[in-house]
Amino acid sequence: MKLPKNSLFGILMRARWWTSALVALGVFGLARLLLPADLAFFAALPFAVIACVVAWKEIRHPRGARLERALQALRGLTWEEFADALQAGYRRKGYTVTRISGAADFALEKAGSVSLLSARRWKAAVTGIEPLRELKALGESRGAAECLVAVAGDMSERARAFMAEKGLKAVEGAELVKLAKPARKSG
Repeated sequence: MKLPKNSLFGILMRARWWTSALVALGVFGLARLLLPADLAFFAALPFAVIACVVAWKEIRHPRGARLERALQALRGLTWEEFADALQAGYRRKGYTVTRISGAADFALEKAGSVSLLSARRWKAAVTGIEPLRELKALGESRGAAECLVAVAGDMSERARAFMAEKGLKAVEGAELVKLAKPARKSG
């Protein structure tokens, strides 16, 4: 089940866990003024559940120094190791993954929709705008629903602005680490 993006619950699922916890406390406090404690508890329960779900997701996603170590481990992989890890990660998410050549390295198909993923420059210290232009052009020529770029380093401000303007999406940070998790080197 997918929540509507702009619904209250959808917004709370994207916020930090303590936001939902505060809403739960507020709802309980307001409901307690009008209702018995057990009914007030049930009024606040959905928000408390969302706080728990979001907290669980936050625990499972690396942040700070842990995230940086995981990204450093990804940068230490060879292209083949990284490509295999991405393929496995997208397959776990239900995609059919095909390696291609050119401005994109993978075609990702799910439910009849095809996305293109450029990943070969994942180690770049700073991703510039030129590979993004090439990816966007390839995506338009192939009728791709979405164009993605795997990034384990930084992106220039111009590149981020270009991506926002053209509708490209970066696969970076915790999302990239989670996708490539099986191939991470321990230690």
